[in-house]
Amino acid sequence: MTYATMTLPEFEHEMATTRKMLERVPEDKLSWKPHEKSNTIGWNACHLAEIPGWAANILTEPFFDMNPTGDNPYKTPDLASRKAILDLFDANVAAAKKAIAEVKDSAIMETWQFKDNGAVILEMPRAVALRTWVISHTIHHRAILSVYYRLNGVPVPAIYGPSGDEQE
Repeated sequence: MTYATMTLPEFEHEMATTRKMLERVPEDKLSWKPHEKSNTIGWNACHLAEIPGWAANILTEPFFDMNPTGDNPYKTPDLASRKAILDLFDANVAAAKKAIAEVKDSAIMETWQFKDNGAVILEMPRAVALRTWVISHTIHHRAILSVYYRLNGVPVPAIYGPSGDEQE
């Protein structure tokens, strides 16, 4: 079994579930946050939309530098509508699926690095980086968004089984 054959079904399932969450982003509450130290609903939704876009870098490039010397630091997009968030998410999911489908099995255990201003912050095999920084990271922020939804009366979709709002 190839890496793509093994990984794509899980990736597609998690992204479909994430899309259900993003379809419910309350545009009138994008700036809401539960605490001064927390991020907003809008930031979390934009972050969820951007995360799948990291897959292509992880699977094809040797590193990502979030603050490259002589260039602008990486910044989470600041989108102001559900449609813009969904459009970014859909484009990033499509690019990620392509990268996963095309990655060579011989490349998935190659080292990938995460850098800040040229300094290596962490390094791990590409397969581990994809699972950690794309799949698990998505699940983490999706959970945050589900709590924010609950606190704002937004129905939480069924994810791994029924939710308090959906029995499907």
